[in-house]
Amino acid sequence: MRTIAIILAAAFAAAPAFAQDTKVKGTTTIDAKQENVAAVAVGKDNKAANTAGAIKGKTSVQGQTNIKAKQTNAAAVAVGKGNTATNEAGVIGDAKK
Repeated sequence: MRTIAIILAAAFAAAPAFAQDTKVKGTTTIDAKQENVAAVAVGKDNKAANTAGAIKGKTSVQGQTNIKAKQTNAAAVAVGKGNTATNEAGVIGDAKK
């Protein structure tokens, strides 16, 4: 049951998104689709994420921007201490900055 909850939370977190410190000027179109996506993190301080069609932190976008992203049957699994696994399609920027 716990694994199902993690997968469902990852599916909701994988929706197209803008980070709070992102500046977009102009027209931005995001067309993102994910199917059969799962993200599972096991252990301490792990992160597993599936992202499609996102503009991440500290990014400035000007002008017309089109992002078309599609993931099918993508899975990200992190096992062990301090590991990270991601599947990203149509992503601008890096949340770590």
